[in-house]
Amino acid sequence: MNNIEGRGTVNIGEEDWGKVDSGEESIGKAGCTMENKENRPNGVLSQPEFTSATALSTAANYIMNAPELFTHTYRTYIRLRENGSLMLKFWHSNAVDSTWDLGTDAIASEPGGEWSIEAAYLADGGAAPDGSIVPGSQVPVTFGGELSRRVEPGEQFWSDEALLELPENHLLAFTWTLKTAGAGKSFPFNVEGMLVSGYDAPGTLAAQESAADFSESDKLQVLPSFLGYKKDVTKKLVFLGDSITQGVRTAKDQYTHWAARIAEGLGTEYGVWNIGSGWGRAYDVATDGPWLHKAQQGDEVLIVLGVNDLDIGQRSADKLLGDLAHIISRIKEAQPEAIVILSTVPPFNFEGERETHWRKVNECIRMSPPAGVDRVFDMAAVLSVPAPADHRIKPEYMSDEFDPHPNGAAGKAVAEAFLAWYRG
Repeated sequence: MNNIEGRGTVNIGEEDWGKVDSGEESIGKAGCTMENKENRPNGVLSQPEFTSATALSTAANYIMNAPELFTHTYRTYIRLRENGSLMLKFWHSNAVDSTWDLGTDAIASEPGGEWSIEAAYLADGGAAPDGSIVPGSQVPVTFGGELSRRVEPGEQFWSDEALLELPENHLLAFTWTLKTAGAGKSFPFNVEGMLVSGYDAPGTLAAQESAADFSESDKLQVLPSFLGYKKDVTKKLVFLGDSITQGVRTAKDQYTHWAARIAEGLGTEYGVWNIGSGWGRAYDVATDGPWLHKAQQGDEVLIVLGVNDLDIGQRSADKLLGDLAHIISRIKEAQPEAIVILSTVPPFNFEGERETHWRKVNECIRMSPPAGVDRVFDMAAVLSVPAPADHRIKPEYMSDEFDPHPNGAAGKAVAEAFLAWYRG
């Protein structure tokens, strides 16, 4: 991406990214072939008294790549799961979670470069995300008592706690100024179409209350990996998936995708961390990098992966099932008591060989899922047209007549079906 002062366009690559195949194949239950992989150690993200404060995914699928060093400010408006007096803190992973397109620009588990947080603030963003904040509401975010922090390549770290009073129906405004250390790759971010309102501006403007000099962000969601608040919850759910889990193509600032609707339906006694990432695939998670590390934090993990593996990844059913089996085994190793819920692969209007692999994967998930799966949720059955054309998504659930990404109506249908199934 040729990007000056943190803004620019995305260049789509054409080279194929190397697969993560390793190990020997073994035969799973009901003749479903699954591929074993070596186990590799992971770090630990543990702040049990904090749970995700939002249903918005902040997973990273791209990395800033600029021809020269720059300083830039990013302000994002987020609907929190609760308002009032909130003790907040964030955790950040300076690495890419999932591969973008064919991996020319960003690949899964790629570490970010060296950069620094010059200043960061939490604030009352008001009821409408217009680029400004409520005067006098800003609270600085510190790091070991310091207002700034240097970030090393691939580093993971926590901020200090910060207390914010956020009135009902008001949005959180998170603002930080980032400074790169030089030309080239620096901080990871999410380059999908914005699901929430964001603004950005050149220079050190994190402390500024007005919207002056800020421009509305496009495909530029720059946020910490985890924004948490201190909250006792019954259990913590992690939603691991691709753009369908992230909610890509649903209405901006409306939180109509299924992950957000499920979070709302469960209520705040359940913690919900959405780590859906556009273009993400199972073999990205199977690299045993930061994205898998995030998934390993849940008491329950719902996995909705496979569309991009079968599509741009051109994976066979056997290889996809092997990657899913590996992910599940690594979650169970890290959290033996964790409940793993595996979803069928949503319909994406596949044809030919891709449809054949899609059908085989879903048959195996329904009839003989990989070892370690505790429950199976059939999302495909909710979204598909009746058989024999059940590889196609219902037209009324498509984002538009050409795009099979589920829309807000599909999010409602999936959430209602999931909540009834989950509670039952």
